[in-house]
Amino acid sequence: MIGDDVRIVVVAVDRDTVKLGIEAPRTIPVHRSEVYEEIQRTNRAAAGEPPTAKPAAAEGAKVADLGKGRRAVAKD
Repeated sequence: MIGDDVRIVVVAVDRDTVKLGIEAPRTIPVHRSEVYEEIQRTNRAAAGEPPTAKPAAAEGAKVADLGKGRRAVAKD
């Protein structure tokens, strides 16, 4: 659980892959990290702010921001 409203559910486990589901009220936006980053870039561009560098991740790793300073790293 994250707070009282968001639940993280293990949907499937297959060898070295774990698939997670997120149950949250529709009022809470839930995006994959690359979608969230694109939304942020678009919002900054619309506000006239200069682009920022994309955070570096380990090669072949996918990093998801879980909020409140928590990050998840999944390696393919």
